[in-house]
Amino acid sequence: MEQKFGNCKIIKFKPCEQVPEQLENFAEEFFEVVEINYTDDGLEQLVGYMRADADVSALSAAAAAMEIALPEYTEELLQGRDWLKANVIKFAPVEAGDFYVYGIHETAPDTHGKIGIKVYAATAFGSEHQTTKCCLSGISEINALGCNAQKILDVGTGSGILSLAAAKLWPDSQIVAVDIDDESVNVTAQNAIDNGVSAQITALYSDGYSATEVTENAPYDVILANILARPLIAMAPDMAAHLKIGGYAIISGFIDEQEDWVIGEHEKHGLRLQKIYEDGQWRAALLKRVK
Repeated sequence: MEQKFGNCKIIKFKPCEQVPEQLENFAEEFFEVVEINYTDDGLEQLVGYMRADADVSALSAAAAAMEIALPEYTEELLQGRDWLKANVIKFAPVEAGDFYVYGIHETAPDTHGKIGIKVYAATAFGSEHQTTKCCLSGISEINALGCNAQKILDVGTGSGILSLAAAKLWPDSQIVAVDIDDESVNVTAQNAIDNGVSAQITALYSDGYSATEVTENAPYDVILANILARPLIAMAPDMAAHLKIGGYAIISGFIDEQEDWVIGEHEKHGLRLQKIYEDGQWRAALLKRVK
């Protein structure tokens, strides 16, 4: 496995209604990692990641050689070693389902009778984002349905908030938390220590379900995937293959207009919709593997 610690450059293209397939294919060839994010107004934004020493001017040259028209873009340098310090920031506590998420700047918060989750870098990894709130509500609902989850997989863990919630809700569980970003893996591991659940959570690098540890621990009682519509669809067969029959999954990171598309693909693989969670235009879904 290639390690990607250190600094990197982030290229963010101007949002549009839909990223052209030709541009997306080009980006996947040129960049080391590519993702498509959704803005609050539902536009798609193509984002590419490069090594810090990579020549950004080569981007235009490569696009011109393939007759690709590049949209406007911005360039940022992400300082790997300073990332955690820079993102230990204040944010308003978030209440969702059985949980109360707060930042490390709060020393003794009143959790209002809910399960407290203390996190680093919360805004950077979306603790305030609607999809995270929806997923926390879904985890609470799985517990209310009587599921005593023992084996859990968190795909695209970010700062590990969903893994932390699952670990505290099911103290006998073992959780594999994976991400394609090494900083996310590091922060998840630190958050697990800070919340006293490090013995339950194994945080590691994995592109989706590719890591050996992910497959070796299958099948799972619960799978969590708060990512984006396209990778959710691409990984739907893997989700079904790694989830036990009768197990639950929570998927999120898609908007209202993508709901039928995303849910339909999962239902093709034996995952039946149980409930939809809504927050603005964002959606999450609770699924159950029935076959």
